[in-house]
Amino acid sequence: MDAVKHLLLTRFKTLTLILVAISFSLVLLMLRMKLHQSFFFLFLIWNLFLAVIPYLITLYLSAKPHLSLWTFILGFMVWVLFLPNAPYIVTDLIHLRRANVTYLWLDILVVLSFALSALFLFYLTLIDMQHLIKANFKTKLPMVTLTNGLLFLCSFGVYLGRFLRYNSWDIISAPKSLFTTIFNMLKAPYQHQAIWLFTLGFGCFLSLGFWMFKHIRSPQQEQTNKSAIV
Repeated sequence: MDAVKHLLLTRFKTLTLILVAISFSLVLLMLRMKLHQSFFFLFLIWNLFLAVIPYLITLYLSAKPHLSLWTFILGFMVWVLFLPNAPYIVTDLIHLRRANVTYLWLDILVVLSFALSALFLFYLTLIDMQHLIKANFKTKLPMVTLTNGLLFLCSFGVYLGRFLRYNSWDIISAPKSLFTTIFNMLKAPYQHQAIWLFTLGFGCFLSLGFWMFKHIRSPQQEQTNKSAIV
């Protein structure tokens, strides 16, 4: 319990930013519902909820003072299954083709606000997982390679969800259909060029975003680092 309190206190600023981002998204959505008299974008709340799950998993694992191997493995497996749900919201921009011209700007803001909130959670949980692996396990695989592998795997998962309509639960509810589809794609890659182009393009987008997110520094931090070097 003390470990959880300590973690919440040390992450107070981050958790506050997450709460502000999500609250802003919800306010925009409610405004859209009021102006349009439509509940069409209500699914964004569910999508964002799914995007929160990986962050909660790494938050929980980080709070454990003595993380066992099996606890980590189980948490990691569930984490990987839900991880693509965060960047998936970016592809909800496809629904803008159904937007009302009069309030198109509002629809853009609604989807983008949910997408940015999800990406914020996505990059935070990736950094948390990096720290968990470094702190608890020795691996010969470079962290950059492992992270990029996860990012492109997420991109592949997003394609399965957006265009083939699979979701995280299908690995339990419909595993045969899911794995058969993936096997057919791998068996005949030239017949499924669209998925590999999407995986490559979206994966590069996520990788670039993560690199920028992880290496960004405030002016105060940069000044502190320069002073330390001098």
